[in-house]
Formats: sequence, structure tokens, C-alpha cells
Amino acid sequence: MLIYGLQKLTLLDYPGETAATVFLNGCDFRCPYCHNSHLLSGDCEPLMDEEELFSFLDRRKGLLDAVVVSGGEPCLNRGLKDLICGIKDRGFKVKLDTNGNHPEELKSLIEQGLLDYVAMDIKNSLPKYGLTIGIQDIDTTGIRESVSLLLQGKCDYEFRTTVVKGLHELEDFTLIGKWIEGAKRYFLQQFVQRDSVPDRDLQSPDKEELDTYLREVRKYVPNAELRGLS
Repeated sequence: MLIYGLQKLTLLDYPGETAATVFLNGCDFRCPYCHNSHLLSGDCEPLMDEEELFSFLDRRKGLLDAVVVSGGEPCLNRGLKDLICGIKDRGFKVKLDTNGNHPEELKSLIEQGLLDYVAMDIKNSLPKYGLTIGIQDIDTTGIRESVSLLLQGKCDYEFRTTVVKGLHELEDFTLIGKWIEGAKRYFLQQFVQRDSVPDRDLQSPDKEELDTYLREVRKYVPNAELRGLS
């Protein structure tokens, strides 16, 4: 398994835990607002292999509590289970970031007790999913299955939506709220334009817009919160 990025310390990516974040290559979505667009095609140069990562983690025992496995989309990588096993064997908790399009892989990892926390992106309301992820004819069956799986509560989890001006409207959050009603955690994250974002014309919603969306979502998910305001 090759590693394409490593954030050696984060206090934000795993709620309540001191963590490192590992970035894997490749993704089956093409979101125009992606901050990690260099990882999408699978063509970028790796940073290290998994043995080098394990060596790093061995030196961080007692300093880190957890490892976040992110991307790209980690579930596309055939060696994901072995990578997670290697992390768990070293005594670290594991959080998986996923777009939810691979429910069988997600279910298998949860049932084997290999995940301590899952963060799944809810890209938009289902009618606008294709527009938001850059794949117009997307079949959302897998995404819906992953949402249903996480709502069963067999693994700690959160849902999150990166809110982009022009891509998201109030009606979308009514539909999302009904879709994930009763979810344990749901975060609305403010999109921030960066050099790595494919569509340079996209804009951030303001605080007033986000507050409006949050009030709507809380009708269905009372624990919903805003995160990452600039």
C-alpha cells in the first residue's frame, strides 16, 4: 500500500482524539470543490509505503491516539484492510473518511471491528448528487445503503456536507435532513476556495446562509452543527 500524504498531527479530524491523517490515492467522484484534487486521478507521486508509515506510527506511540484514513476515496484501495489492521495492531484507533459509494467494503470493515469512527460525506440532496460530484448519471444506491448502515449505529460515525454557494439551497437541506433523520452527528462545513480546487469560480456561503440551513436541518437532526467557519 502506498501513502500519498501524511498530516502528522491533527486535533480536528478525529473528534476528541489526537490523530495523524493518512491520504490514499484515487477517487470515483469528481467534485468541483475538492481540496485534494491532486489525488483523484491516481497519477501523483507517493510519499511513502505502508512500512514507512508503520515505522512513523511506532515512533508516535504515546503521542497519538488515532489515525484517520482519508483520500481520495480509501475504499478503492485493495490493501485498505491490511493497512487498517497494521494500524490497529499498533494500538491506534482508526477513523475512515468515505464518500459512501462502497457499502460492502464499509460493512465488512465495521463487522470485523476494524473501524472506530466513520465520517461519511453527504454531498447534497439525492436529486442533485450527480451535479455536485461531477458525475451526472451516478447511481446513488450504494450511497443510500451506506447511510442506512451507519444509521444502525454499529460504529461511531458522523455525516458531513461541505456547503458551496450555488450548489446548495435551503430545499436541499430539507431533503438531507429527512434522509438522515435521527443521525448521531451531522456537520455543515463551509467551503473555502483554495488553489487545489478544480472550479476556481466557486464561492463560500456566508454565515447567515449557513445558519439558515442549520436551522432547517435541526428539525430532523437536532445535534447538527456548523464546522470550519472562516
